[in-house]
Amino acid sequence: MKRLHLHVSVADLDRSIGFYSTLFGTPPTVRQPDYAKWMLDDPRVNFAISARGVAPGLDHVGVQVD
Repeated sequence: MKRLHLHVSVADLDRSIGFYSTLFGTPPTVRQPDYAKWMLDDPRVNFAISARGVAPGLDHVGVQVD
């Protein structure tokens, strides 16, 4: 099974978690002090955000496979 992977760097992790949790209708699957991830089935995506001192924006894109 394949899943799109998107990782976005954000300036404000807590605010971004609130936004994406509302958008996706669910809290993150994984939450760490500088990182959050949603493993979604609709859309089928592994969506991650982080605040690690990198400029906000798209960090990387990939395809996750079994």
